[in-house]
Amino acid sequence: MTMAVGGHPATAIVVGDGVIGLTAAIALQVRGVATSIVAPDDPWRGASWGNAGHIAIEQVEPLASRATIRSAPARLFGRGGALSLPAREIATWLPFGLRLARASRPDRFARGTAALSALLATALPAWRRLTDAADAGHLLREDGHFVVWETPETAAKGRAHWLGADTGTAMFRDATADERAMLAALVTAPIAGAIRCLGSGQIADTAALGEALHRHFVALGGRFVRGTVRTVDEADGRAALTLADGGGLDADVAVVAAGAASAALIAAPLIAERGYHVEAAAPDWPGDMAPVVFEDRSMIVTRFAHSLRAASFVEFARRTTRPDQRKWDRLSGHLDALGIRFSEPLRPWMGARPTLPDYLPAIGRDAARPAIAYAFGHQHLGLTLAATTGEALAATLCGAPPAVDLAPFDLARFAR
Repeated sequence: MTMAVGGHPATAIVVGDGVIGLTAAIALQVRGVATSIVAPDDPWRGASWGNAGHIAIEQVEPLASRATIRSAPARLFGRGGALSLPAREIATWLPFGLRLARASRPDRFARGTAALSALLATALPAWRRLTDAADAGHLLREDGHFVVWETPETAAKGRAHWLGADTGTAMFRDATADERAMLAALVTAPIAGAIRCLGSGQIADTAALGEALHRHFVALGGRFVRGTVRTVDEADGRAALTLADGGGLDADVAVVAAGAASAALIAAPLIAERGYHVEAAAPDWPGDMAPVVFEDRSMIVTRFAHSLRAASFVEFARRTTRPDQRKWDRLSGHLDALGIRFSEPLRPWMGARPTLPDYLPAIGRDAARPAIAYAFGHQHLGLTLAATTGEALAATLCGAPPAVDLAPFDLARFAR
């Protein structure tokens, strides 16, 4: 079978069933492309489901910046910060860091900010459409979030940063007296300052979202194939995949959306930027509470439907490196210092954010092998950008104009 007239594919295979893979597969199925998702048996291991649940449309400035580089020494894990550069992983993170430094040039930062800002402006509308279609509108909350500080000095500095930063379609304001009282009641540590973001959102239950998207994809006629993809190539104008069990699959187009594992399938300077969280039930934390960023501790605490999750850390390492127990211990220490109480033992988790050196995602089509497309590298914004990424990529693959220009996210930028 060949592609339909006009380049519209008749069949597609999406590699990966994280939130990016699911949204891309759903968007293709909606456009009439018979789509299969290929992924291992356990669909809940990846960063898609262990993140803070934050729809972070305010983060329009790429983290590949001169400001990030200047602040790195003070943010190192050994100095109490959230940035971890393990010595044993230097062969992994040093080449990435050199690429990041090049990507942080002011001209590239400005172009990256413009591209990311345009993409983020479409994020929440796309999530509204998708959650409504999947009968999961109740999982999307648009209550914004809080940023708090524990000392007057950090509050003054942090407030000035956020009120003066480019935050796209979101905006910050000072927390009201009632909001500050509400925040103070949640912790025993002092709250020296607080601001509220208006326009950001949250997924109320990431696991429930995954289940809803799985159901929606199947209801649209989509198919799951459980297995591990070893190679993705093009043969006779079609995508050809080989599986770990020796089997093979083919389709008009294949979309590589395997998160941090994507670099094994398509050439890209991708690193596993690992994050950690602890989670448990916490009945004292209000059920409708918006996420709270404790910026002095580089930690975000999110109230989900059935639990409270505290997430932090940026650890540059190989995806398969064993987790570092000290990260979970540090998170537990932060919670103790803040006086945040849980009603059961903390459940630890670690996952790998797929990150490219310029902190922009890779969304597009391989120019040399047009039967292969990709959607990965969304770093901290995977959940945020998933719905709009799926829509834009599906439109492109089906010959329609996407809602946002995808040229800045083409992997060819790393070949130049």
